[in-house]
Amino acid sequence: MTGYTMLRNGGVGNGGQPWMLRWSSRIRLTWLSFTLFVILVFFPLIAHYYLTTIDDADDAGKRIFGPRTGNELCEVKHVQDLCRIRESVSEELLQLEAKRQELNSEIAKLNLKIEACKKSIENAKQDLLQLKNVISQTEHSYKELMAQNQPKLSLPIRLLPDKDDANFPLPKSNRNCRLHNCFDYSRCPLTSGFPVYVYNSDHYPFGNSLDPLIKQAFEATVRTNVYVTENANIACVYIVLVGELQEPIMPKPTELEQQLHSLPYWRTDGHNHLIINLSRKSETQNFIYNISTGRAMIAQSTFYDGQYRPGFDIVVSPLVHAMSEPNFLEIPPQVPVKRKYLFSFQGEKIESLRSSLQEVRSFEEEIEGNAPADYDDRIITTLKAVQDSKLDFVLVEFTCKNQPKASLPTEWALCGERDDRLELLKLSTFALIITPGDTHLVISAGCAMRLFEALEVGAIPVILGEQVQLPYNDVIRWNEAALIIPKPRITEVHFLLRSISDNDLLAMRRQGRFLWETYFSTSDNVFSTVLAIIRTRIQIPAAPIREETAVEIPHRSGKAAGTDPNMADNGDLDLGPVETEPPYASPKYLRNFTLTAMDVYRNWNSAPGPFHLFPYTPFDPVLPSEAKFLGSGTGFRPIGGGAGGSGKEFQAALGGNVPREQFTVVMLTYEREEVLMNSLERLNGLPYLNKVVVVWNSPKLPSEDLLWPDIGVPIMVVRTEKNSLNNRFLPWDEIETEAILSIDDDAHLRHDEIMFGFRVWREARDRIVGFPGRYHAWDIPHQSWLYNSNYSCELSMVLTGAAFFHKYYAYLYSYVMPQAIRDMVDEYINCEDIAMNFLVSHITRKPPIKVTSRWTFRCPGCPQALSHDDSHFHERHKCINFFVKVYGNDVGDFPWDCSVWNWPLCYRGPATRSSGAKARPGQEGRGCSFSRAEHTCAHPMHPSARGSGLLPGTAAGAALLSFKHACF
Repeated sequence: MTGYTMLRNGGVGNGGQPWMLRWSSRIRLTWLSFTLFVILVFFPLIAHYYLTTIDDADDAGKRIFGPRTGNELCEVKHVQDLCRIRESVSEELLQLEAKRQELNSEIAKLNLKIEACKKSIENAKQDLLQLKNVISQTEHSYKELMAQNQPKLSLPIRLLPDKDDANFPLPKSNRNCRLHNCFDYSRCPLTSGFPVYVYNSDHYPFGNSLDPLIKQAFEATVRTNVYVTENANIACVYIVLVGELQEPIMPKPTELEQQLHSLPYWRTDGHNHLIINLSRKSETQNFIYNISTGRAMIAQSTFYDGQYRPGFDIVVSPLVHAMSEPNFLEIPPQVPVKRKYLFSFQGEKIESLRSSLQEVRSFEEEIEGNAPADYDDRIITTLKAVQDSKLDFVLVEFTCKNQPKASLPTEWALCGERDDRLELLKLSTFALIITPGDTHLVISAGCAMRLFEALEVGAIPVILGEQVQLPYNDVIRWNEAALIIPKPRITEVHFLLRSISDNDLLAMRRQGRFLWETYFSTSDNVFSTVLAIIRTRIQIPAAPIREETAVEIPHRSGKAAGTDPNMADNGDLDLGPVETEPPYASPKYLRNFTLTAMDVYRNWNSAPGPFHLFPYTPFDPVLPSEAKFLGSGTGFRPIGGGAGGSGKEFQAALGGNVPREQFTVVMLTYEREEVLMNSLERLNGLPYLNKVVVVWNSPKLPSEDLLWPDIGVPIMVVRTEKNSLNNRFLPWDEIETEAILSIDDDAHLRHDEIMFGFRVWREARDRIVGFPGRYHAWDIPHQSWLYNSNYSCELSMVLTGAAFFHKYYAYLYSYVMPQAIRDMVDEYINCEDIAMNFLVSHITRKPPIKVTSRWTFRCPGCPQALSHDDSHFHERHKCINFFVKVYGNDVGDFPWDCSVWNWPLCYRGPATRSSGAKARPGQEGRGCSFSRAEHTCAHPMHPSARGSGLLPGTAAGAALLSFKHACF
């Protein structure tokens, strides 16, 4: 309280003076702070005000702090130098910017020049490589020309016959006639073409006695035969038809002989004449036996040994289908191999039956007893014993239920009607044919009829009697289709038939079917076979098979083709030189005359037969590896000159044991111009491409303003007569190479894929080699075949939308294959690729070869194709089953021979490397491969294909898969 009072009174007391001092010091600090605040805050504000308002005076010249223009500022004496410096620097900066832009422009130009130079260097390298290859090709051609190990041949001097043939030597007897002493070769030069003159039977009396059906069928065949000529003066052979004669009006032998000798070109002895006596019935008589035919050849179905002149006369088959074609759908399938009856026989022997109806003795009694006077008795006894033993189902009947057909003496007569006999043979694995008991009768019409019927329905003929002369036996290997057993071995026949395996049975049945279809089935086949026999004997080649004349559609070219980088980018893979020389056509008809000397039996005993001369075939013999270096090097281009190699050495030469060649692209299209142009452009720069044939399948011509690409090789646009998928396989005359690449207009294939397929095809010329694979699957519920396109390791065919094949098969498809197959292709507008696979496998008995691709096969975004239709697969199911019936095979026996042991071969792509090498990106697992350890089939994109140890490739970079490890 005292302190408070003292404070109010001014600090009077002892403590008042210090307090005042403290208070005054605080006052001074406060004032000082306030003064500093005013100076620091208000003075800048006042200065700012004056600086912004002092220049508002009307006299601009009195302004000091206001904003001024550049010139006004420079007028200020102390900044004039700075202004001049600024202007100089600005000008220099503008000049430097202009120089910078100019330098950048020059740099850009130089970069373009560098790129152009790089391209020029690459082009120069390519030109240099091509030039080196051209030089190499020229050197090879020069060496080949100098060696001339296969000189060009000129035609021989033609043999000219004498007008009267007065100097023709006479044989001692007409029965001793052979070609060398009864045939005038001077009328048949090798280059004559084998002209044949056929007498018109209506102009001669015996023509009125001919069987009308045989006469009509013969005349129809003559009109279409390529060898028949109307100019008798140039003819090589003269043909006269004298039978089958009708018995009521048959002329007497002396009358017929006089009529033959009065023929205008008979020339006293009938040399170079062929007398044809066709039989339509089993009871046809041998009325020519007592007629003097001079030096004329005889062709008929019945001969006695004293009448038949081997190598001169011809045993022909009976003419059963005179004016009708056989119905392939009624022919039984070739499987199952074994049928109900092991063998069957029906017949009746009018003469010398003697003990045939007696009680059958045992085998022991027959063997121990004396040999019967007639082997037919032993045959009857043995066969009845086999039937009674019931070890196998057999059917033998030696007495006809109805009246037997008329027959020659000692001949077994046919029983029943033809349809009844065929039904029995369809149930028989073997068909017994017992030759006549008279050994002087070497062949009869009855035996020939039994042989015909057995082959027709697939019953394997078993002929008892080795003395028989079967039709065309000098060129046909009958042991491949029939069993010919001597009659004394009748007791061993049952054992022999049971010992034959199913494989051999099927091979014999298949060969019998081929012989029947080719030489027996129709009147045209019979007549063509007779002519082919004579032509083969005198070594004249067949007539060349015709080619389809290509009618070109005019089109404008000139559009520069740019190769699709996705199709042609092969990285470091050198595909070899692009052929800069003119397109190189495959040599034609090099084996015209060697075929008649070397391959007679092969031509006659394998499809398609001897009726056509092909410019080349995939079965032509090849030289061994060393031959090309030891005198036979014409046309060969060995890898590395023979030293071998890999990489560029391998890619720069085709190699192999076949001379150099090119291939032709055949592309079928229908009103898809943009797709077609893109596909053609992708072929630009493709090595070894000879030509592109575009099959224009539409009746509407391509647009007139359409500009076709220039791809460096000719593009031939072919107009077709109708829209047909069969046009894909027509043998156009514009195709000048053996190799054909059939490709769809919407298929995408890289150049390296195409080249790899071409190399593989050169090693398997007789097969289809392609990319998309399919297979046929068994439909268990319906017991039929199904077409399957799912990805699988079971492949049985290769689609021809992207496949290589030999032109030889184009001839066969168009002119030899049954017409019913082509008709079905036209009906469904489908299945032509299946038909081609059937054909090739039918000829070769081999499956196709699938090569792998990079899954670029189909064109993305292209218009919808026919294969996208729902009915497409149903039609292909029907096609497979129909083709099986036409070819007479079932359950996969014929189509592609596809079984678990016979799948198509699969080849690995050319980019295969060893397990330690590093693959380029995108090429891991390329192609078809399998692991060394597990042998599993690897999908090109499957992880198991990557990093596995791959088998080293062969010369074509190929690895053959085992039968369990096909590739898809």
